[in-house]
Amino acid sequence: MKIRPTVGLSFDDVLLVPKFSAIRSRSAVNTSADLVKGIRLHIPILSANMDTITEARMAITMAQQGGIGILHRFMSIADQAEQVERVKRAESMVVEKPITIRLQSTVAEARQKMAESDVGGLLVVDGENHLLGLITNRDVLLAQDADEPILTVMTPKERLITAGPDEPLDSARHTLYKHRLEKLPLVDGEGRVAGLITAQDIIKIQQHPNATKDSRGRLRVGVALGVRSDDIQRAEACLNAGADVFLVDIAHGHSNHTIRMVERLKKRWPQVPVIAGNVAAPDGVRDLAAAGADAVKVGVGAGSICITRVVTGFGVPQLTAVAECAEVGHQLGVPIIADGGARTSGDLTKALAAGASTVMLGSLLAGTEEAPGAPVVRDGRQYKVVRGMASLTANVERRRLDADAVIREEDWNEIVPEGVEAFVPYRGEVADVLHQLVGGIRSGMSYAGAETIEQLWKNAEFIQITAGGLRESGSHDVNRL
Repeated sequence: MKIRPTVGLSFDDVLLVPKFSAIRSRSAVNTSADLVKGIRLHIPILSANMDTITEARMAITMAQQGGIGILHRFMSIADQAEQVERVKRAESMVVEKPITIRLQSTVAEARQKMAESDVGGLLVVDGENHLLGLITNRDVLLAQDADEPILTVMTPKERLITAGPDEPLDSARHTLYKHRLEKLPLVDGEGRVAGLITAQDIIKIQQHPNATKDSRGRLRVGVALGVRSDDIQRAEACLNAGADVFLVDIAHGHSNHTIRMVERLKKRWPQVPVIAGNVAAPDGVRDLAAAGADAVKVGVGAGSICITRVVTGFGVPQLTAVAECAEVGHQLGVPIIADGGARTSGDLTKALAAGASTVMLGSLLAGTEEAPGAPVVRDGRQYKVVRGMASLTANVERRRLDADAVIREEDWNEIVPEGVEAFVPYRGEVADVLHQLVGGIRSGMSYAGAETIEQLWKNAEFIQITAGGLRESGSHDVNRL
């Protein structure tokens, strides 16, 4: 039997020791960090790749706020690729592939396509993609005959203001304002659709100056992958849709199949960053980095809805896991993502101080408006459902998706869940939650005298505390309002 001489520590076991600070305001603190080399986030936060946390709506908001969302993989390949496309269309300098519709379509078909694509207008084209007109929600909203052709309600090309494919953004803004337009189609010399600039996109650029964007001005998004043979097809479909980073998502990431998948992805698409995990020990970081991983996700059994440690007996308390893995990660130049165990902004600060570059959040975002978890009302209060991806129902859903068939009741007995289902209080919009969390990180960094996360790594000093110290840290001896 081998027993480590060191004690494993969780976030509640320690505090950070205040240091001299010359920082006059927490607004002077820079919270930016590398997700991977080449992708720097304005705020060091990712939304977890769970089916009750991150789909397109969450990923859009996360990127707009300066973080990033990782789309979960518990859906069909086509659905995941479509989710990527939604994120990439949500905000851009130029919509390179605007949604189009053929002239022969009906009002009903236009309504359906706009609803499915979550857009407010469609470019009308012929079979060779020549621009013929524009139809918007306003054109079809009050149309009484849903079967009438869109030709009768659309704005024809002759009445449209258009621009060339290389139209500068400032010029497009002026054209939209001058003519009081919402959409400016871009056409090439032969009249074919080359793109679209919308007033809404320009407004979004102004509203979200710190958004996480690619070189073409589109919001960045990551996609989770498994280690099955069809996950290469999943990766290809999502990459074609515009995905920016892959995450090989395995509960025990320090394993042969995870390493092989990382190697396959990097061999086929060496330019695409790959995050791999989860691990809880330094050797896992070394082996995944050697396979080509551009970042490693750390955390086994620390999540609020994870019971891996109870079921299997394995895991490392999260603060110790992050600190030990980060030491190796810094040596290798591989960013560490702390995943699990964070309940407060102070926990996020501790994870970053221990060496993580970014933190992945699940249950802290589960109750938000943008989370896809089902809403629940109990005793007059609103909640949202969250479940671990190793929970019983998640396992059943995964098997159903894999087999494309109904799972029999007796099949449930074969599953050994390592996660639970729960509900969390409704928390409002993600932007408000992130504001509070990032504000806490900024304050924490100022207490360390650190203007950057890299300085926080150098300045941080932890002190282990007792149960009494933990009680003393919260409000006590008062009746809270």
